[in-house]
Amino acid sequence: MPGYADRRDDHLKRLRRIEGQVRGLQRMIGDDEYCIDVLTQIAAATKALQAVSISLLDEHLRHCVAQAAEEGGEVAEAKIAEASAAIGRLVRS
Repeated sequence: MPGYADRRDDHLKRLRRIEGQVRGLQRMIGDDEYCIDVLTQIAAATKALQAVSISLLDEHLRHCVAQAAEEGGEVAEAKIAEASAAIGRLVRS
């Protein structure tokens, strides 16, 4: 069971809202809206995606990594490496 299972509905609701933001961006471009207004909305959508990412990462650390740490050994090392790589991807994005 994924670490985010308890908050799946919340995550889906947030992602649907982000999907609506992206559709709004498409409409703004299609309607030749002012560049700065479009960029402001892109920043808002990006921030919203980052918030979902941070929440999922937190849940992964609290559930999957913590559980693997209890097991110890190679399983723990693999989960920690996986989490570190995910953090690295988020930082670079």
